[in-house]
Amino acid sequence: MAMHDPAGLLAAARDELARVPAALERLLAGLDGTGWRARPAPKEWAPVEIVCHLRDEEVEDFGARVRVIIEGGAVFAPIDPERWAVERDYLQADGPATLAELARRRAASVAWLTTIAADRLTRVVETPRAGRLSGLDLVAAWVAHDRLHLAQLASTLARNWATRWAPLRAEYAGPLPFDNA
Repeated sequence: MAMHDPAGLLAAARDELARVPAALERLLAGLDGTGWRARPAPKEWAPVEIVCHLRDEEVEDFGARVRVIIEGGAVFAPIDPERWAVERDYLQADGPATLAELARRRAASVAWLTTIAADRLTRVVETPRAGRLSGLDLVAAWVAHDRLHLAQLASTLARNWATRWAPLRAEYAGPLPFDNA
């Protein structure tokens, strides 16, 4: 497999990462407290939980792991996002305040990423679960992670909208995610 240009990846990732807070703000505009906390299905996350997860992953996962690579470390600190959601009571968090904190953290991350020489991201750390991960892997995964959660959030909002207006037949729009039947 061909190696990608580290500088090109880093520049593209910075641009993508910088766009996410505004995309989230647009998706979440107008939600009230109930909307922030509405789960699309019993075991799925509500919008506020998704945003809390992104906020915490910003510095405790992706940012922290890229720092380990840059600083020459050999081990990543363990993380447990599912446990965090419960222990940190994501469901009761203030949605707009959490979104603002994510935006602040993201701006700091993007600013920090501008200070990194892209070739420093080629270092690798061996992990028990994911195998060898370079800083380039992590930066690419950071953007993919954002996009996965943007898709999750869009699906959550679609299901919650349809549920809110039941028994109207919103499924006319197409198959709705998180089948509640």
